Amino acid sequence: MKTSKKKESTNSGSRDDNPGANREEESELCPGFKDVDAFVKYGLGSVLSATKASAGLPQAGDEYDFYRSFPGFQEFCESQGDELLHCMSQIMQHHGCRSHIRDRNKLTGLEERFDLVVDSNDVILERAGILLDEADGVNRTQNPVMPAGFQPPKIVVSSWNRKGSSSGSRSETFRLLHAKNVARPQLKFKEKVDNSNTPFVPKIFIKPNALKPLPVVSPSPTFSEPEDLDVPAALADFIHQQRTQEHVEDMFAHPYQYELDHLTIPERLLSKPEPQMYRPMAETKLSIIDSLEELVALNGKLCQLAEFAVDLEHHSYRSFLGITCLMQISTREEDFIIDTLELRGEMHILNEAFTDPTIVKVFHGADSDIEWLQRDFGLYVVNLFDTHQASRALNLARHSLDHLLKNFCNVNSDKRYQLADWRIRPLPEEMIEYARADTHYLLYIYDCMRAQLLESNHGQPGLLQCVWNKSKDVSLKKYVKPIFTEESYLELQRKQKRSFNTQQLTTFRLLYAWRDKLARQEDESTGYVLPTHMMIKISEELPKEPQGIIACCNPVPPLLRQQVNELHLLVQQGREMPLLKVRRDLTAARLELPLTAPASRLPLFGPHDTSRGSESGHPQLVADGNFLLEVFFLSKELETPAGQRSLSVARTKARSIIESFENPFRMYLPSTGAHVNKNAKFDPSSKIFEVIRAPLAEQQQKEMEVGETTPKPSKKLMKSAEKSQKTEPPPEETFKPFDYAQSDLKVFDGSKAKDSTQFDPNRQAQDFRKKVKVSLFLNFQIYSMLNILFNTYRGFRHNWPKR
Repeated sequence: MKTSKKKESTNSGSRDDNPGANREEESELCPGFKDVDAFVKYGLGSVLSATKASAGLPQAGDEYDFYRSFPGFQEFCESQGDELLHCMSQIMQHHGCRSHIRDRNKLTGLEERFDLVVDSNDVILERAGILLDEADGVNRTQNPVMPAGFQPPKIVVSSWNRKGSSSGSRSETFRLLHAKNVARPQLKFKEKVDNSNTPFVPKIFIKPNALKPLPVVSPSPTFSEPEDLDVPAALADFIHQQRTQEHVEDMFAHPYQYELDHLTIPERLLSKPEPQMYRPMAETKLSIIDSLEELVALNGKLCQLAEFAVDLEHHSYRSFLGITCLMQISTREEDFIIDTLELRGEMHILNEAFTDPTIVKVFHGADSDIEWLQRDFGLYVVNLFDTHQASRALNLARHSLDHLLKNFCNVNSDKRYQLADWRIRPLPEEMIEYARADTHYLLYIYDCMRAQLLESNHGQPGLLQCVWNKSKDVSLKKYVKPIFTEESYLELQRKQKRSFNTQQLTTFRLLYAWRDKLARQEDESTGYVLPTHMMIKISEELPKEPQGIIACCNPVPPLLRQQVNELHLLVQQGREMPLLKVRRDLTAARLELPLTAPASRLPLFGPHDTSRGSESGHPQLVADGNFLLEVFFLSKELETPAGQRSLSVARTKARSIIESFENPFRMYLPSTGAHVNKNAKFDPSSKIFEVIRAPLAEQQQKEMEVGETTPKPSKKLMKSAEKSQKTEPPPEETFKPFDYAQSDLKVFDGSKAKDSTQFDPNRQAQDFRKKVKVSLFLNFQIYSMLNILFNTYRGFRHNWPKR
């Protein structure tokens, strides 16, 4: 104590003795520098000297490798490098940046160091810019100066941003949390995201709670039997493929397929439980897990429980495959929120608890959660209970989680942040509360639904066992990566129900391939690169200029604006294709009809339908009904011989429908290409005309059948026809003048004279009345015949076979 007091007294004495030195130290900006100009001058000199010294170092290549071979140079480089890394880490710590720059145990250490330096430079330069602006008198935080007549835009209140209240008070709006400038979390991942066009391989290397070990596949062929040493190389490769084929199939199979197939539900889970009431959220402890030590401790707690609830928060807009951003786990006593972006490479530790068959994992709608766990963390679930499957088994009004919360817990869930950007760090308090509520009440709902399943089935466990089996099927799902093929665009076109010509279809195919390739390279979703409706718009319009492509998009995607010239070349390549009409797939039973079609190919057309024909002589068809269009192409295809291809059931029905049509204008068809029955030649009143396309043998056979059914003409008509055929034409006679002496001149005797060709007004009125009567009679006969034909045609139409 005395010595310390003496030291304090001596120090105080020395301070009192040198008051001038203290004033000088207080007036200095930094130790050794009086003002900013002196500091800047010294700093610039140091930077220049360092730059000159670095220029004198050996250049990368043979020169550097030569100097590197000397031990002294190597030790000097390592020591100086450690000092530089230490200085850089101190500067990063001073500015609040990540400073793990001296860690050399990572395989990608150089890339991570470069990323850290770039991020730190951005932070430091941004801060320097802000300070310089403040020194110049510019304050970025103050409100901008607005014109006098300017009115700020009003907040639009709609159903998506209105929060309703059950107390009857006025509804209130809320702000939509979004991440405008969030650092991409993919850049911080230790294991880079695999967006390649290859199948997904499970990310599991250690299999806890295993009944069957993981398959071991050797990278190179090994021969375990001594006789294999004398086998030729080609045959040895075949033998090795046969031996390892089973292991390769196991490598892509579900790792816990065997364990889930042999999982048995204990009796305690099939009996009626006593629902354990949940604790209020204000009285429940909440733990944020963002370090490896905390994750290991959490795994130890979960392994000692009988059940726990799990939920995930996912982001898919700024990633090709998607990112799991958050995991919520709730027990009966405590809630946990795991930052999966920070612990992405260590999440596989939880497999010990997630695959334990004695622990129940409660999910709601786990179809997507199971795939996300496999894709991002290599996590698998054994002994799963899905409350969504239980809700379907109970036939509830709705199967959503908010309905279950309202029905069982009388809690109004807040779904404002369901579509929020969960990459935001640090998470706002309201988003943490929203994520926590998804699993806090889930265990109580699990107890209530088990009890209701037993009560609805009169105490028998059959319905509850069915829910367990369906939940097991959900846990058996495997994640499948989106694979790009040359025909992938056809599936999207079918879903959009669009019809393209050859130019539009080619452009659509090229844009689809470009979008998929760029999205995989940039790790962005296809909707962010180029939304589907914009891609269809560009394919339909086929712009001639890059400005036209931008005009088709509102708002314009950032990557499209950067690559607009490349897109313009793709559109030009599509425009160079010959313009043809593309028919859709025949299996969809929706066929494209060209604008004009020959009337002879369409059996529903008669000669009176060509009144509005085109100049080419073919009728102009209007695509009003799908049935007429399909009958046209089906009739066109069904004309092919039956021996060439077998018709399906749909084609057979179409053939029967087409054959059932009766043309009402059959009598008025032209005689060209038609076969006229022999009996009709001798008895025209029978009006027997037949249009036959069959060969000559079939024509003769049909004539025999028709001849038996039709009445035979009289013998007189037959004989007169034969005589007319047998008589030879008379020979040509020479011209002779008329001999009036041989004429019968009885005209003047008062007998009836022949009709004169001169005009007689008295006789003209009588002849006109006779012609009118005859024409009226003929029109009546024609009308009656047409009426009979149309009634017959209507009867045929009612007797069409049902489709």
